[in-house]
Amino acid sequence: MLMTLRLSDEEADALRHRADRESRSMQDVARQAVREYVENHSRAELLDQVLDEELPRYAEALERLGQCST
Repeated sequence: MLMTLRLSDEEADALRHRADRESRSMQDVARQAVREYVENHSRAELLDQVLDEELPRYAEALERLGQCST
């Protein structure tokens, strides 16, 4: 899929600097950043979903543990 990415001058300069430091293209660095962003947020959403589904099941035990430590 073809996409145009508009960056501010500061963003473009930062991307160019990072790409130069890594001897990579700006496109390669930007694509990796998008992959990492999607992966990290997908993981966080999955963790939130699991916690929402499983925490109520253990709520009473967690409450008791909290009372023991005080």
